[in-house]
Amino acid sequence: MSEFYHTYNRGTEKRKIFLADADYFRGVHDLYEFNDVNAALNLGRDLCRKSKGSEENEGSRTSFNINRTRDRLVDLFVWSFMPNHYHLFSSPVKDNGLPEFHRKFGCGFTNFFNLKYNRSGVLFQGGYKKVQVKGDIQALQLICYIHSNPLDLWKPNWKEKGLSSLEIQSALRFLENYRWSSHLDWWGIKNFPSLINNDSVSRFFKDPKEYRKFFINWLRYYEKNIMNLREFVIE
Repeated sequence: MSEFYHTYNRGTEKRKIFLADADYFRGVHDLYEFNDVNAALNLGRDLCRKSKGSEENEGSRTSFNINRTRDRLVDLFVWSFMPNHYHLFSSPVKDNGLPEFHRKFGCGFTNFFNLKYNRSGVLFQGGYKKVQVKGDIQALQLICYIHSNPLDLWKPNWKEKGLSSLEIQSALRFLENYRWSSHLDWWGIKNFPSLINNDSVSRFFKDPKEYRKFFINWLRYYEKNIMNLREFVIE
C-alpha cells in the first residue's frame, strides 16, 4: 500500500490565513500549481484572467490551466481550508514529495498574503505537521473528519453535543454551500475536481452515493468514530 499522510498547518498565533474569498481562491490555485516538480506558473497578482482549458467556476477569482502537464509531487485526495488552518490527505509520488509540496505551498501562499496585506514575516505556525495513516479504515475515518471540519463554522459545539437527524440535514446543506474543501467533489458535485487525484473516490468507495451514505452515518455516530482518530488526528 502507498504511504498516506494527514498533514496540517495553521496560522502563526492561530491567526486567520484566509481573510476573503479571494484568499481562498488563491489557496486553491496554489494547491494545484505548487503540486509540481517544476516551477509554478501564473503566479502574478492578477489571477482573474481565464485561459482556454482553465478550471474556473462561476464567481471564482482565480483559474489554473488543467491542460498543462504537471510532474506531481503528491497525489492529493482530500483537502479542506478553514479560516486559520488547512487539512490535507495525500500520498507522495516523488522522493521528498511531501515536504517539497508543503514548502512550495507555504512559501508561495505566504508571499501572496504578505504582499496583499502589506505585512512581513512568517504566516504559518512552524513547519507542517504530519501523521501517517495506516490502513483503509483509518483513511475512511480521516476523509470524513477533514470534510466535516467546516461544520465548526456552522455550529461550533456540534462535536460535543452531537447532531440530531434534522441537524444532520442542516449540516449537509451547509457543506453543499461551502466551497473550500473537496467534499463537494466527493459528493458528486463538481467544485475543484482537478485538485484531487482522479481516482480519489473510487480508491475508497464504489461511487459518490456510497460516500454520501458513509459520511452521513459517520456524522450520526461522530462521538464513537472520533475515538478511532485520536491517535493520529492533529489538533
